[in-house]
Amino acid sequence: MGIGNLRKAKTRRGKRFLENRQPKVVENDKTAVIVKGGKTNQTVTDALADLYALKKPLAIRMKRHNPIHPFENDVELESFAMKYDTSLFLFGSNSKKHRNSLVMGRMYDCHVLDMVELQIENFVKSADFHSAKVSFGCKPCIVLQGTEFEKDESTKRIGNLMVDWFRGAVVENIRLQGLELVISLTALEQKIYLRVYRTCLKKSTGTSPRIELVEIGPRIDFSVHRSKFASESLFREAMKQPKQILAKKRKNMSTDVFGTELGRIHVGKQNIDSMQTKKMKALRGNKNKEAAISN
Repeated sequence: MGIGNLRKAKTRRGKRFLENRQPKVVENDKTAVIVKGGKTNQTVTDALADLYALKKPLAIRMKRHNPIHPFENDVELESFAMKYDTSLFLFGSNSKKHRNSLVMGRMYDCHVLDMVELQIENFVKSADFHSAKVSFGCKPCIVLQGTEFEKDESTKRIGNLMVDWFRGAVVENIRLQGLELVISLTALEQKIYLRVYRTCLKKSTGTSPRIELVEIGPRIDFSVHRSKFASESLFREAMKQPKQILAKKRKNMSTDVFGTELGRIHVGKQNIDSMQTKKMKALRGNKNKEAAISN
């Protein structure tokens, strides 16, 4: 995150704070700020609370109302990103023109990169599902369903934004029992259906357990309204990775569709005449006969 507007530190604690804000080769896990608009209703408030619970502990929830209009002026959201060092945001409001509205977005260098306005058409909060919840801070398994995530460019960018928003902490390995949370996103006719499940591992006849899904909420049906996406050049710049973390290309190595590594070995020219081979009597006899015939 950028630190251009921060004052120069005078204490060691302040210096450590600013160093933590500096760009890193391996960035921190993405944190989200949850913001209430100037006017909200119970539906928007409950939706913000449930999405905050899904994002915890990588989320900061602001309890006061903030009369912000993100698509007209995004300076306030950028100031929150600078203050709390967050790269994701969720803004909820309710008005006559934009009923039950959620604005989901992400930042790049403390400036809004992408954001989309989603109107809540149907909502069932997680408290209405009488089932056991998942462990705190578990890694979600995100499923994108629908051909619109592949064919429509705007829906593809929305799916990329939602995966970035819900993915949680970056981990190298995860055990089978840790896959408790499943977040399903289905795109159909300019609508996105959010469903949240908990996995239950059951006994099976084979070595792998049988998996059942239990819906734990929230259940939200969104309709896509306004959107503001970055240009292709800016998006490619935001996606750049440092050379230090990019895997070096290995010569004469390739990987097939099954993940098997294949290597090509170049062998120099060999002198077969000087190789020591086993001399067979039958071959020696044939050579003597050929010499006698030639004489």
